Parts: sequence; C-alpha cells; structure tokens
Amino acid sequence: MPQQFPFSAVVGSDDMALALILTTISPEVGGVLVRGEKGTAKSTIVRALAAVLPPIEVVTGDRFSTDPADRAPLSPDGPFAADAPTESRPVRLVELPVGATEDRVLGSLHLERALSEGRAEYEPGLLAKAHRGILYVDEVNLLHDHLVDLLLDAAAMGRSTVERDGVSVEHAARFVLVGTMNPEEGELRPQLLDRFGLTVEVAAPRDPALRVEVVRRRMAYDADPDVFAARWAEDERALTDRIRAAQEFVAGVELSDAALLTIAELCAAFDVDGMRADIVTARTAVAHAAWHERSSVTTEDIRAAARLALPHRRRRNPFDAPGLDEDLLDEVLGDDDPEPEPPGGGGAGETSSEGGGGFETGPSGPSSTTGEAPSSTTVAPGATYRPRLFTVRGTGAGEAGRRSRAVTENGRRVGAGVGGRGPIHLSETVRAAAPHQVARGRTTGRLRFRPSDLRVATREGQESNLVLFCVDASGSMAARKRMEQVKAAILSLLLDAYQRRDKVGLITFRGDAAELALPPTHSVDIAAARLEVLPAGGRTPLAEGLLEAARVLGLERIRDPRRRPLLVVVTDGRATSGAAAVQRSRAAGGLLAKAGVDSLVVDCESGALRLGLAATLAEHLRAEHVPIGEVSAEALTGAVRGRAA
Repeated sequence: MPQQFPFSAVVGSDDMALALILTTISPEVGGVLVRGEKGTAKSTIVRALAAVLPPIEVVTGDRFSTDPADRAPLSPDGPFAADAPTESRPVRLVELPVGATEDRVLGSLHLERALSEGRAEYEPGLLAKAHRGILYVDEVNLLHDHLVDLLLDAAAMGRSTVERDGVSVEHAARFVLVGTMNPEEGELRPQLLDRFGLTVEVAAPRDPALRVEVVRRRMAYDADPDVFAARWAEDERALTDRIRAAQEFVAGVELSDAALLTIAELCAAFDVDGMRADIVTARTAVAHAAWHERSSVTTEDIRAAARLALPHRRRRNPFDAPGLDEDLLDEVLGDDDPEPEPPGGGGAGETSSEGGGGFETGPSGPSSTTGEAPSSTTVAPGATYRPRLFTVRGTGAGEAGRRSRAVTENGRRVGAGVGGRGPIHLSETVRAAAPHQVARGRTTGRLRFRPSDLRVATREGQESNLVLFCVDASGSMAARKRMEQVKAAILSLLLDAYQRRDKVGLITFRGDAAELALPPTHSVDIAAARLEVLPAGGRTPLAEGLLEAARVLGLERIRDPRRRPLLVVVTDGRATSGAAAVQRSRAAGGLLAKAGVDSLVVDCESGALRLGLAATLAEHLRAEHVPIGEVSAEALTGAVRGRAA
C-alpha cells in the first residue's frame, strides 16, 4: 500500500490544518466542516491527519477501543479486569460512504449467527470503529439527513444506542467528525451546519508561485511515494510530538473570567443563536493556547477561535455569503489588548501545505451574472418567506428526501419483498423458510435456509423531487411588482427545497428563445445569484420555453431516473408570434403531456379583456390551471402547494 501524502507537505492550507489540529487536541470542540470547490485537496489533508496523531492505548481484544484508563468504560465487550492486557495502536480514520445504510453506521444484529445459531449478537458498526479516532464523511452535504442527524447526535453525546432487531446495546462513540463538501453540489441545512464545531472555507491559490510548488510536490509524490514520505518524515514526527504535548497540556490551560466575557461579547456582537457558539469558541481558544504552549487564553487565541467557530453560525439563510466581518471582530476585541505571547513553535501553516492540489482559505468565488439586452429590465426579488409543504401525487421510489411519499431504503417498515436493497426482514425470512424444513431434511436443531428464503424489508418514507419552473419573462410580464413576486416565490420554494433535499430548476423565455437560467441544482447560493439578475422584456416565445422544459426534463430523466418532476409554467399564455406560434405551443404542451410530466399552469393574465390562452395551454399539458390576476408570491406558492396529492 503506497504511503499517504504527508500532512506536513501540504501547501497553503493554514486555516484548514489549524482547525483539524485543534479539534484533535480537544475533541470536545465538535469536529470540522470543510467547504470548498473541487480540486482543493480537502480529502488529501484529512486522510493525512491520522498519520500524525499520537497512537492510543486500548484494551487488547476489545472491539470498541476502550481506554484502559477509563474507570467506567461503556463497552459491550466489558467489564475488564484491572490488569487486562493493553496494546498501542494508531488512531483510526474511518470513512463513511455517502450511500451507507443506517445498519452499517449504527451496527445491527449479526445475521449469520442469528440464522445459524439462533443467537441475537450485536455486530458493531462504523461508529464503534471510529471511537477515539476520526470519522470522515466526504461530500457530507449529499449524505441522507437521517444519517447526518444520527452522526451529529452521537458526536454530541459521546455514545451510540442501538435498539433494533432484538438488540439493545449502548457503547462509547467519541470521535472527531470531519466533513468535506463542495457548495456547488448543495448546502447543509442550517441546523446541521451549526452542529459542526468549526468550519473552514477553502479555495485554490491564485499566487502562481504557490501553484507551482503544489504541482512540484505532487509530481514528486506520484513519482515515488516512499521517497517523498521519507523526505518529510522528520517534520511528521515533530508534528506528532507537538500534538501529543498539546493534548497533555490542554487540561491545564486557564480560561479567565475576562476571556469568557470577551467570548460572550463576540458571540452577542455577531448575533449567533443559542449558546453552542460560546462553548465551542471557548474550547477552541483553550486548544489554541495549548497548541502554542500558553498557560492561559489570550486575545490572539480568542481571535483564532472566533474565525473558525463563528462564520457558519452567523448566517441567517443559505443566500447569505459565508465569512466573518473582520472589522467587527477587531472592534469587539479592541486594539489595546496585549500582544499574544510568542508561540512555542511554528503555527499550523509552518507544518502544513498542499500537495494534492493546493488551496488557501477565503470567501466564495464571484457570483455568476447574466448579460441583458438594452430593451430588458432587471427587477430584484421581493422578500422570501416560508412556504407550505407540497408533494407530488402518488408514491414514488426516488432518492430519500423530505418531500413526497415514496418507497425508500429508510423510513417505517411496511412489509417485505424478495430481492432488492435494504435491511433483512428477519421474521419474514424465517416465515418463508419454515414450511420447507421437513423437505430439507431438518428434524431437530437449527433452521435450514436457502437464498430464496431471504426477504428484504420494504420501507415507506419520503423522497426528493425536481421542481422545474418555466417562467414567462416577456414584456407582458415585465411589470416590476409582478416580477418581484415571481422571483420571491421561486427563491422561497428553492430555500424550502434545499432543506428537503429537492432539486429546483428555472427556464425563462423572452425575445426569440428560451434559456436555462438555472440548471437543476441543490445549490441555493448559485440559484440566488442567477435569479437576482434575471431580466424581463421582449416577445413571448412560449413554444420554445415548453420545448426547452421537455429537453431539460428528458436529460434529467436519464441522469436521475428515480426523481419525479413537477413542471410549473408561469405565463399569461400570450405567444406573440401569431397563430403558428400558438399551434406550436399547444403541440409542445401535448409532447410534455404524452411524456407523463406532472404539470401546473399559473395564469398571469390580468385586465378586463382576457383571452384564456393559459387555460387552453393547461388543457394541452393535461395540467391543473390556476387563474390568477397578479402573481403574488403567496398566491403563486399557494397554487403550487395546491397541486399536492
């Protein structure tokens, strides 16, 4: 197995390296969430961390990594004698795949022994394996919500409780939780974001010299990993020694009342919710002081802690830019505070750099903008709000989410079936095998099973969906109030959709063509930027809008066949290119209806003279027609919700 890329050889990752080190010095900090674009070596540095952590002592043969010094170990393999043999082993880095099942994470009944020996024995899961180590979740934003809740609860409580399939077990589960994610692929819900102790924003370096050094080190590592690792072995050992010293020193660091007051003032100034921010900032400041061999917390320790612990807690909604107001931070801390003591050694930046594709911390990249013709106008959206829940009709089988009724791999058990994925339905498996025992030659003893007896639990839960808006942005829709309300409704639905793990897309049609203004996405940051600059004005190419919707939905059906869509057409129905355009619009509607697309037409026609073209379009789409004079945000969203099953 090739050597892991050395932690100390990574270029330009000061904040990320520091956050990882501080949470290993004091695991009570609560783990680290790393947000950054692809190719910034988030995974490289996380996987390298375990190699520089000091080894731990465990009770020999214990599957739950019990600390011999623990007077009351929470291990199903206990109790242990006072003179039980021990051994030293490296800290584990346990990776949790995005597609892992709840059984794999928590542990479950040992199926082989249950079926062959009739014994209900617990088989430990990933949480047990990660105890006293690192639990790493790459693309944590794509992990199912119920698994994320489970992980964060275990991290907060320090233990895992399993009550299922005749098994009742509780074991210690204290680990450093590290999650990495690309914000372009979707955000974490605010409730989950707050549960991570620290967060770091990463981006690729813009300095050519740093980029050259990244490439040079990566190529050297790829050419001969063992030789490259040997070059950095001394730095790795020095880093391990320093982390060990800080872990031993952290308990003796003094956190004065004055320091606690400063932390409280900081949290109040940044208007954070709850008390978790104060506690995490205090623990991080203590760990930072121990890292720099200081016996008491200083202003510099508080500053470093605030930069890591507060940015993700001050955000009010997913559309806000991440980051911390450095001017406000300086104002609260003041300029008259004493300078920090000299560090006891090099900072994290001296021992960590990037080899897998370097990065530096910083704000998110610039928002996308859309050019507009001189004849168009751009209207800002109105205020967003919390919309009501809506669902797609029927029962689907899509990816687990929080929206529509579906048969999923998690949820409440409603039956059992042959084949498929999911946990074993033990009682139904036994019931299927029971009538065949005589034919299989069983007289006494164990049951005899065949592969055909296996039954998998059928579970009913909720799925995520795709809500695709096809919005008329022509001159007849360009009234400021109308466009404000349309944009506000879309943004509100998008905010709700990301919390429920949905996708949302936006097609606009104006002038002579339709444009995919927002490809189906989970990323609310990108969506907000695109919708902010959405122009309006010109003719109404309705047919082009519907054909573009058919094209987008066709591609999404190939990419994600299990996700059911809802097409929402927002228009007054006035195709402004003559009778031929009207006929093309109706034909395009028929094409979507034939494809079985569940649709809704929101009629924006107003005034004394109404032609009823949107109602006719709804007939060809086989969609529900919602007549509405002026498209207010509340009315539009209520209409979409009314499409619920």
